[in-house]
Amino acid sequence: MEPRFDDIPEIALNWHEDGRGAALATVVATWGSAPRQAGSQLVISGAGEIMGSVSGGCVEGAVVVEAQEALADGRPRLLRFGVADEAAFEVGLACGGEIEVLVEPIGMDAPAFPVAMLRELVAARAARKPVACVTDLANWARSLQGPDDPALTNRFRADKSGRDEAGRMVTLHNPPLRLIVVGAVHIAQALLPMARLAGYAPTIVDPREAFGSEARFPGEDISHDWPDEALADLGLDARTAVVTLTHDPKLDDPAIRAALASDVFYLGCLGSTRTHAKRLERLCEAGFSEDQLARIHAPVGLNLGARTPAEIAVATLAQITLALRGAR
Repeated sequence: MEPRFDDIPEIALNWHEDGRGAALATVVATWGSAPRQAGSQLVISGAGEIMGSVSGGCVEGAVVVEAQEALADGRPRLLRFGVADEAAFEVGLACGGEIEVLVEPIGMDAPAFPVAMLRELVAARAARKPVACVTDLANWARSLQGPDDPALTNRFRADKSGRDEAGRMVTLHNPPLRLIVVGAVHIAQALLPMARLAGYAPTIVDPREAFGSEARFPGEDISHDWPDEALADLGLDARTAVVTLTHDPKLDDPAIRAALASDVFYLGCLGSTRTHAKRLERLCEAGFSEDQLARIHAPVGLNLGARTPAEIAVATLAQITLALRGAR
């Protein structure tokens, strides 16, 4: 499988262990129109290969040069680019923004980013454990912290990397976003690739193998288990969105019940207003409260006037984004 755009720590570890060398570049802060948010990362190999982004292309060239120097001397550096900086003008940041970037070579000796800590970080990400790398920018001391740290709880909830009150850089590594789609229908064929582009790891669930086939969903993760069993195996958490698309209560309802019993951040269900009213009656009879039922977005998607499967997919992904990023 090709590496994903956000697999930066994993790529850094692989490049280091392959002997290519690796340096991590992380956005610390931005001002004005800088295009990438704090916590965005770029990895640079000793040969100048790159993956990821810290500015959308504006300052990557200068960061690569600094990363090569960091790999040579083993020392991190804190860089700042803006319209007043001649170097930034040379690499194209002339649109009124400023960006501060931390560059850290991966290495065995301080003050480089410790290889053992990078391995621990990668293991936590693989286990879907939220973790933050906290870096003292004065002395390069680092630690890995979880969301049980009271100083970081709100940051994890808001998915907000950046400087903390003590001036330390907090780089969050929340579990990757996931989208579980129940129903291998035509809308799903448009929704899954869109979701992947938006940073989600999608899975299609449909026990009807003729619908959930490799031919209809090439390269996708497909489960032919019954929806409640599939969702139990996949695990549901606050970084997961669930969408049901079959119109069939035998398939949709088990998934909806599983999602309502979890802390998924989004649950959307395809169907008309009448279909949803009948759905609510069934769920109410099953013992779900009004507050629980209010979590369901139905009919699914923002009201954009969507008609085609692709347009419905756009409206659905927009609503998922609003649920994740919108005002609380």
